[in-house]
Amino acid sequence: MKPELPPVAPEVVVAAVECLTSRLRKRLDAAIESYAALPVAAEGATRRVRCGEDAEVTLTPGPSGVLTDAEQAVCGCLLAPRCLHRAGVLSVCPVAEAEAVADTDAEREHPAADEAPPPTVEPPPTAAPPPTAAPPATEAPSPPTPSQVTAATGLRAAAAAVLTAGVPAAGAVPQAELLRAAHAARLAGLHRAEAAALRVVRGLRAARAREDGHRLADLVAALRELLLTTHRLATADPAPALIGTARRAYRPGGALKVLGVCREPVISATGYGGVVTHLVGEDGRWFSVADVKPGGPARARAAATATVALGSGALDHAGLARGGLLVSGATVSPEGRLGSGRGVRATPLTGLTWSSGPLAALFGRPLRETVRDLLTESQDTPLTLIGCDVVVVGAVGDGLLAREPGPDSAQDGPLIRLLPAHGHPDLAHAANFAQLAARPGIHVRVIGRLDLDRAATLRPLAVGPVPDTEATLRLPENWLGRADLGYDRLRGAHFPPPDALPPVAGRDGCPADPLADSPLWRMRRLVELAVAGGRRAVAEPARDGDRQGNAAALRRGGFGTMADLATALTTEADRRTRDAFGRLSAADADRYALVWLSAAVHLAGAERALVRATW
Repeated sequence: MKPELPPVAPEVVVAAVECLTSRLRKRLDAAIESYAALPVAAEGATRRVRCGEDAEVTLTPGPSGVLTDAEQAVCGCLLAPRCLHRAGVLSVCPVAEAEAVADTDAEREHPAADEAPPPTVEPPPTAAPPPTAAPPATEAPSPPTPSQVTAATGLRAAAAAVLTAGVPAAGAVPQAELLRAAHAARLAGLHRAEAAALRVVRGLRAARAREDGHRLADLVAALRELLLTTHRLATADPAPALIGTARRAYRPGGALKVLGVCREPVISATGYGGVVTHLVGEDGRWFSVADVKPGGPARARAAATATVALGSGALDHAGLARGGLLVSGATVSPEGRLGSGRGVRATPLTGLTWSSGPLAALFGRPLRETVRDLLTESQDTPLTLIGCDVVVVGAVGDGLLAREPGPDSAQDGPLIRLLPAHGHPDLAHAANFAQLAARPGIHVRVIGRLDLDRAATLRPLAVGPVPDTEATLRLPENWLGRADLGYDRLRGAHFPPPDALPPVAGRDGCPADPLADSPLWRMRRLVELAVAGGRRAVAEPARDGDRQGNAAALRRGGFGTMADLATALTTEADRRTRDAFGRLSAADADRYALVWLSAAVHLAGAERALVRATW
């Protein structure tokens, strides 16, 4: 996907692909590959892509920066709009976020609507019930409506077809079928399923284009989430979390005093870029202010010092990350996002260091206790940032090994891994990690996020000096004791002299990674092979009688259920039935997808348990 192209709503891509003739559809994948390498001419918000001498596609997004109407994509060739050029360029554009499309739909219905809902008018009080009246019973969650079940069933079938085909065969046409089913899910109000489907499409595009940032594990997780959600919805599971929300509902938050903690760059696969500034309230609650719009890496760099659009405050994100706000009439989303509605007023405050006020409480507990509390929460709950003090031991790959200092010795804590939060070369993460890796023994205070896919791993967003320690960072006063690893660059003057760094022990005590050392890698390889190669690739192990010993190794490792699931998956992949005339019939994609889903869900649960054990 080309980040300089505007995001496009799924239904626009679907309409462009469906209007092609069968002959043009066969040429669509090759056209997408060639159009992805073409230059893009920019004229304000308009983008132009010349696909030939007489064919130029013009994209003119609306005020939101998203292509939401078919008329916003025009081609100059004679076959337009049913032409290969238009469908190919739209297929190269990033797929818009579900929330962005929902916000655009809301603006169409209510052009003057603000992000904060109108004040709720309370009904007049009613007389109290008599003492003998029974309390009202708690209402059970309602099951999905018939239209939602139908939409979920269609989306599940489209996802099963993609799984059966695998990445090599999941080209533009299967992707369009998945997008069409996702659009139907949005119309039915299945927002969580729609968002999962869009992540699958983005993952397929990244895998087929061999993009540097693509991870097969991310595509597997997205497809697992999509199949699990749609399967539960198709069976009329009444869990409210399966429905999801169309857009963040901001609710009144009253008066708030929030203090800046750090900035986090955002560069998404959908062409969006910007910054999120994380804040903490006086009661320890996490809040954030975001500035994310279409633009990619350039937008992420520029937003680092952009003005914060919150009330009447004249503060930029760099100042907010080291300052604070006194907000009146605040509006807050369920995730802690602060809104900028008409009634919001904000006054800048002087910031605090990480070692004073409510910010000091972020580092008041041992890291292991904090992590275990977070890992016991629901998987649907977004993980908050955590703080800790560590001693850098040395470099490992593109990350660091570190220890949490003990009460008496810097070597008492267990080893943990620190990995860059973002690997984009336009950001400062990699350079800052190299500076820290060159100084083993340095003490640093870290604010970061857990990596649930790796053993004992933390991804830092910002670092600062450890109080009452000589062997620590020495940052400028105007940095207020913190450095945002994505934006601020650590220099030699920010570190103590080499003789001030104490010696550190080697890595001989580094615990083995249970994820890498357990036989689960055999099951992980099979589950990922199903996505990367399709059903045919999975069927091969069923024909060699477990010659590679995958099931036997899983059983020896104590994973008996996992071994049964691996055998069931390979057997189902090779299952073919014949009709009354002896002809091979089409394989049952839904049944195969259900077996793969059972294996993928069981594997994810086992890996999460092993990650929890490393802490």
